[in-house]
Amino acid sequence: MKCFNTTAVCIPSKHYMVDLSERVKEIKKLVDEGKYFTINRARQYGKTTTLAALAAYIREDYDVLSLDFQRISGAGFADEAAFVRSFSRMVLRQGRNIVVPSSVAEQLKAFVSNREVDIFLDELFDVFADWCSEVPKPLVMIIDEVDSATNNQVFLDFLARLREGYIARDTEGLSTFQSVILAGVTDVKHLRAKIRPEDQHKVNSPWNIAADFDIDMSLSEPGIQGMLEEYEADHHTGMDTGAIAKQLWAYTNGYPYLVSRICELLDRKMVPGKFGTLSEAWTTYGVDEAVKLMLSESNVSLFESLTGKLRNYPALKRKLRDVLLRGESYPWLPYDEEQQQLFMYGFIRNNHNKVAVANRIFEMLLYTHFIGESNQNNDLQQLGSEAGTAFVADDGWLDMPKIMEHFIKEHNRIHEGQSEKFLEEEGRERFITYVSAIINGTGTYSVEEQTRNHRRMDLVIHYLGRKYIVELKIWRGERYNAEGEKQIADYLENFGLSTGYMLSFSFNKNKQPGVYRIPVGEKILYEGIV
Repeated sequence: MKCFNTTAVCIPSKHYMVDLSERVKEIKKLVDEGKYFTINRARQYGKTTTLAALAAYIREDYDVLSLDFQRISGAGFADEAAFVRSFSRMVLRQGRNIVVPSSVAEQLKAFVSNREVDIFLDELFDVFADWCSEVPKPLVMIIDEVDSATNNQVFLDFLARLREGYIARDTEGLSTFQSVILAGVTDVKHLRAKIRPEDQHKVNSPWNIAADFDIDMSLSEPGIQGMLEEYEADHHTGMDTGAIAKQLWAYTNGYPYLVSRICELLDRKMVPGKFGTLSEAWTTYGVDEAVKLMLSESNVSLFESLTGKLRNYPALKRKLRDVLLRGESYPWLPYDEEQQQLFMYGFIRNNHNKVAVANRIFEMLLYTHFIGESNQNNDLQQLGSEAGTAFVADDGWLDMPKIMEHFIKEHNRIHEGQSEKFLEEEGRERFITYVSAIINGTGTYSVEEQTRNHRRMDLVIHYLGRKYIVELKIWRGERYNAEGEKQIADYLENFGLSTGYMLSFSFNKNKQPGVYRIPVGEKILYEGIV
């Protein structure tokens, strides 16, 4: 029986996975055109799985030399001779997957065994030229995990020799690789600036011959649904594959590891611990619970990498905090080192030329991280934590009007007399801090990206399978308030809900703090005024 896989390469015969056939067809076009290129994507983004699928797909037309630089130790990059020996040994081990001409194999074996004389990259590339001229099929070289090599000068020289061969192929008719594909997180186009001394930074990278790789590596909603349908054919849970695929994509933006991990938790961890059967688990509520479990897991390398990167870039960290908690916006700067580092690692994205967090899972993680490390609202957080069970109604659901009433009372007691600027900048963060303490361990929350601005922010609380929409807004007068009521009514319709909540931070000295029940068409709105 197949399973979901979140470690190493996914194998179609063993694992449930999204069909990659269209993706590899698009990549094969680059190979057919003789392009050299890099697939640089974030960690756990399906690079190795895609390369394996590509190698299998193109073998009918090409000889494929598929290598992994993780198999070369640090000593193998010490100098040219060490690298040539390690590289040759790695190629010879590929004998089961590719036929190495006997003359080429003999030369490679000589490199490996001869430790008495120096060996140079030129000699290795002479062997490549012989190989490419002897075989009937064009030779394609794929190298995975190039990040293992990027701090080494010998790797830079290796790229330079590939570049020379690429140019000579067209100008001199040299026999060389049809295509070279490098895969890793790092964009090797910029390696020269990383390795060379300061006075050589302006020299072009040896990989400036690489074609742009613009193929989308994220998982599409239809692709996720196809994977779920394969699972459903085996397990007969009765799930709505379309609805679950839509929800998975909404949480992850198609980040492969996140999709697979949520599915893996539903398949392996939620029954019998949380649900009695797989049929109960594979629901929209089950997905919410799997997300909550994933966010609570310790030692998730992807999450540790995100928070670790933010520690390295405190200025960018502050900006992301402002984006999430205050509705600020910052321009996307393609040449900003800090932004591009987080983009390269898959943590942020370009959203209409504005900086945005890459997906809702990362956002939820960062909300928890930012609130947890802040000392500004410890008083409200403590109050929320202490009174959490008092806000659960008799039917087991959250009593949101009561939560808002208690927040308004305690907030105004603690922060009486604060300035208008303080309310505008801090108010919404304080409510999120308060609510997060109440639902901790039982529910999660997220913020709808399209509403996150200076005027309003829609908080979505997920609690035991039910959603609560709370619009957090700054009071801008009666006209704006009426518009907000209409907006949240429309928003409730989209979610299929009949009741919504609005918390307004008002600067009007004549305001009447409290919570009011307001009919808006066929919807009911509880409006709290701070």
